[in-house]
Amino acid sequence: MARILGYIATSLDGFIATEEDSLDWLFAYDDLELGEHDYRKFIKRIRTVVMGRDTYDFLEKDGSPWAYDEQRVLVVTSRPIAAPKGPLERRSDIDELITELRDLSDGDVWVLGGGKLQMAFIERCALDEIEIYVMPELLGGGRPLFPPTGVRKGLRLLEATPLDQGCVRLHYAFDHAADL
Repeated sequence: MARILGYIATSLDGFIATEEDSLDWLFAYDDLELGEHDYRKFIKRIRTVVMGRDTYDFLEKDGSPWAYDEQRVLVVTSRPIAAPKGPLERRSDIDELITELRDLSDGDVWVLGGGKLQMAFIERCALDEIEIYVMPELLGGGRPLFPPTGVRKGLRLLEATPLDQGCVRLHYAFDHAADL
């Protein structure tokens, strides 16, 4: 059974992007030394990437080459994607998608992008672990790490690690048994 993971950066005040969907504040940390927690090491153990349509549209507008040629990519959307930036499959039903992901046995799954899709997985007790990289920035507003939905969950801290340039890595596990 595949593990479904989150791996995301946030400002200290809990935003993942500015109101204009800019990540310039985060790109200022491109030279951040994360050691064993580096994204390049993380992505090597990921077999399937799941993203929402907003994240896909953001990546499509970006001039960078498609970064996920080594992974299966699933985009959660009901709208067609006319000219995909890279190889991908569309899914529209989150519950069916979660069942499909749980049946995978070829590697971990990463729920990439904004908190909206991650929250949909959390609401369904389908996110197993999350790594949150808290950056020493106050954005004062923008896209929240997790949009308010009224869902309350307890998590178990696996590790809290101070890293380079004031970044802190928080690694949590979800206790789904407590949710039942």
